[in-house]
Amino acid sequence: MAGVTALAMPCAASAAGFLEPAGPVAAAQLSHFGTISALMLIVIVPMFVALPLVLLRYRRGGKGTYRPDWEFNWGLELLIWGIPVALVAALGTALWNHTLKNDPYRPLGPAPLVVEVIALDWKFLFLYPEQGVATLDLLVLPKDRPVTLKLTSGTVMQSFIVPRLAGQIYAMAGMQTQLNLIADATGDFTGRNTQYNGLGFATQSFTTRVVSAEDFASWVTGAKAQPAGLDAAGYKALLPPSVVNEPVIYGRFTPGLFDQIIASFAPGMAGGHQGHEAPAGTGTPAAAAPAAAHQHDAHTPEAAQ
Repeated sequence: MAGVTALAMPCAASAAGFLEPAGPVAAAQLSHFGTISALMLIVIVPMFVALPLVLLRYRRGGKGTYRPDWEFNWGLELLIWGIPVALVAALGTALWNHTLKNDPYRPLGPAPLVVEVIALDWKFLFLYPEQGVATLDLLVLPKDRPVTLKLTSGTVMQSFIVPRLAGQIYAMAGMQTQLNLIADATGDFTGRNTQYNGLGFATQSFTTRVVSAEDFASWVTGAKAQPAGLDAAGYKALLPPSVVNEPVIYGRFTPGLFDQIIASFAPGMAGGHQGHEAPAGTGTPAAAAPAAAHQHDAHTPEAAQ
């Protein structure tokens, strides 16, 4: 019990960003950033070198030849147009290769840990379907195990990111997106929403806690012992905009809740993605009507009070 309490307490999450990757996906993104930066220096460095030289040479009284009838020079034209064309081709090739290699939907290994993520105002709800537990504003992951995040939104579109582990991916109501990642270092990493969604946007962050496989198993055992549970009524209570000061752990949640949330916005999408099927006959849950209403009025100043 002490273990789950310690893991649930919000620690001072590391402020380091993508420049200190803690997983192969983030490391690949940092490498791609370095490639782009190096290619752009091909333009930036000559420009800053040439500018003062041109100003010095062609100033009044300088050594530059005055040619008022000058019109065309093949060498200069090739330089002006050739370098940008080659640079665009190199940037495009690098981006193409990086995009194919690091597709966020591409699984990173067998038997991934599946976590269902629901973006709310101004918090994130995490469901662990295999473990049967849920958390609010706390994402606990085992080190060195592939993770598949399935994302949707219970409100407006949001952008999910844990900079030290992977890039951003959008979460949209009535739809499912996906992000695969692996953490190869333990610790607390900051995750947040980067898509403006109202008055509490600046405070919408969460802790991603990476622990060893043994500690993760212990955390799951402790989480299951928590008395709080999450059902349709509990989810409805989370819909009003609010800021979570401390993470919340639910010892159980209603199976198929993730699909039901998607169906509350787009009934035809519930069975149209690789998620956990909602129980037969559930249809749109009790949370559906509040979710639809919340989509329209939650971002007014009155709703935030």
